[in-house]
Amino acid sequence: MAKQKKQQFEGIVYSTADNFDYISAASEEVQETKPASQQKLKVMLDKKARKGKIVTIVDGFVGSEDDLNDIAKKLKQKCGVGGASKDGSILIQGDFKNKIFEILKSEGYGVKLVGG
Repeated sequence: MAKQKKQQFEGIVYSTADNFDYISAASEEVQETKPASQQKLKVMLDKKARKGKIVTIVDGFVGSEDDLNDIAKKLKQKCGVGGASKDGSILIQGDFKNKIFEILKSEGYGVKLVGG
């Protein structure tokens, strides 16, 4: 038995607009990663909604998810802890604000410490 072909305009039932242009999910734009010197990253500590546990947040990354994951992996390895990366920010478990600042600065990123 042959597989059924997936409908091209899945989810669209009918449109009355004369200038309707269907954009498929496959044609999403991939955001280009800025060079390290043009990145403006902010490093801060946070413990809200984490049951009092402190996390170091690196925010403001502009680029693809793959590049964000690579930086997060490198930071987690150098700090020897766990963490996550999503939506342009990296979460590192623990208070590593100054260490992460130094690591990113040595790799040429534009980094700024936020908070006390």
